[in-house]
This record gives sequence, C-alpha cells and structure tokens, in this order.
Amino acid sequence: MRHRPFSAFDRRPRILPPADMETAEPRTQDPHVLRAIACAWGWRRKIETGEVATIRDIAVAEKVSERFVSRTMRLAYLSPIVLERLVAHRRPCSLSIKDLIAAAERPWCEQEALVFEN
Repeated sequence: MRHRPFSAFDRRPRILPPADMETAEPRTQDPHVLRAIACAWGWRRKIETGEVATIRDIAVAEKVSERFVSRTMRLAYLSPIVLERLVAHRRPCSLSIKDLIAAAERPWCEQEALVFEN
C-alpha cells in the first residue's frame, strides 16, 4: 500500500491501494459532493446538539465565510431519497454543487427529478 501525504482539507493520512490494482466497481460519485454533504450534516448536528450556537461560530471555527456555511448547510435538508442515492448508492449527480444546493430548497417531491438525469 502507498501512503498519500496529509491533505490540506482533511489533515489525515490515507492509505490507497496499489496504482495497478483494478477495482470491481468504479467510483461514480464526485468526492466533492460527498464532502459537502458530510460538512452540511456535521454542521447541522453541531447546531442541533448545542455544540455551537450560530452559523457564525461554525464559520469562524472552519475559517470560511458565513455565507459559505449557510449555503452549504442547505445540503443537510435534501430529501431522504436523494441523499440515499447520492451517498449510499453513489449515484452521480447531474448538477454542480451550487445547483444541488439550490435544488435542496425545492420541495422533496421535486428534488429527485432535478438532481438525477433519468
């Protein structure tokens, strides 16, 4: 196994399989989408548990703007069906993260058709 150096984003080392190893199923989901959803849920959990009081507290801790936190947190309110298809089934999203955030503002019954090309 080869080691990847520390990433500026996650600050954790990762162990990757050998470069010549073939995977049974190719990774189909954009890792940036998964990371954004994970951040949104983590921030939502921090607010709900009282670990932080405001979006500003999160922004200061993460060293990002309040607007970024506010917009990204909308991903925590995607419909359960959309979240399952994105996260569990790794179905690729047909939208950019910006458009996915906008889709999260729509009613749950409309989100699936907006997010995935059928």
